[in-house]
Amino acid sequence: MNVVHPVSAMHDILDLHRYPLDKPGSAAWGDLVSRCQSDLAADGMFNLEGLVRPAALARAMDEIRPVMETLSFTHRRRHNVYFRADVPGVDRDHPALAEVETANHTVCYDQIPQSVPVWIYEWPQFAVFLAAVMKKTALFPMRDPLARLNVMSYRDGEALNWHFDRAEFTTTLLLQNPTRGGAFQFRPELRSDVDPNFEGVARVLSGDDPDVRTLSPQPGTLNVFKGKNTLHRVTPCEGPDDRYIAVLSYFDRPGVCFSREEQIGFYGRAI
Repeated sequence: MNVVHPVSAMHDILDLHRYPLDKPGSAAWGDLVSRCQSDLAADGMFNLEGLVRPAALARAMDEIRPVMETLSFTHRRRHNVYFRADVPGVDRDHPALAEVETANHTVCYDQIPQSVPVWIYEWPQFAVFLAAVMKKTALFPMRDPLARLNVMSYRDGEALNWHFDRAEFTTTLLLQNPTRGGAFQFRPELRSDVDPNFEGVARVLSGDDPDVRTLSPQPGTLNVFKGKNTLHRVTPCEGPDDRYIAVLSYFDRPGVCFSREEQIGFYGRAI
């Protein structure tokens, strides 16, 4: 694990004047936590626009782009929104199980151990802040040497298609927008733990749901999203500039790792 950089260095990476993640217990920190909790309750997500400073973003791209262009794993797959062939309570030919296509390129934690996203991920105050917003006693980085932090790119014509998340929440940092496209679309609270709402899922997939919302965040934005019951996607990217996004994985227990089969499925290799 990397040596955690001191707060003075984190001021060069994160806008800690605007977002005082380094001052837990202070009034300003408490106000930020409360605002994020309110956004999470209302929208199923919160965003901290401009959290990562422009110079740090440029450095991150200089560190990651050569690795992405030469060593990334390309993952193309057809899937339904559940990532499962059989879903209890619905026939296989139901339009809610229509297949879509996702394509992306992934760089794993072990390929960029000295990089801006990793420094943010391993800074203890970052997890303290997330735990407070999520009303958790604590959050822990994954132990998995591949999955703990990933950077994904989407090239011309590629997209992250409609799906529900398995995890309770997803934490991302947008590093670069594509030339065009790459918008984040979501349908809040489309299903619940007791109502799968297959007809509603089918309406979204057919483009007939007026409640689908669209966001176009700027690079440097932190997004924390509860996607378990909210259907969401990233629209196809266009042009020569790729979309780069870092995915930071935390859990409410220590020591979480993917299985060997999961590592191979997501990354084409296992450690």
